[in-house]
Amino acid sequence: MTAEATGERGERDGVRVWLVERTYGDDELNLVILVYADESGERYFRKERALTSFADERETPVSLVVAPDELGATEPADRERYAAEATRMAAVHGPEDSI
Repeated sequence: MTAEATGERGERDGVRVWLVERTYGDDELNLVILVYADESGERYFRKERALTSFADERETPVSLVVAPDELGATEPADRERYAAEATRMAAVHGPEDSI
């Protein structure tokens, strides 16, 4: 079940994750890597998106609802940072916001 499909059914079927990191792929110049994490920082969801051009202005959702089996365990070195950023994003943005 994809994050988008889970979002239609509601959080009771998934886990709310918040955008914590956005980077550009080293090998692929047109690839954006989005990392979302839960507020505990213990679980994350990675999404890759290809940019179609330098003028690509698609909005990025600040949060998603993801099926639990699509989440990975966060590396211990990243947990505190992911938890802090997910908590900050949840405090500043609504679940349906985009950036």
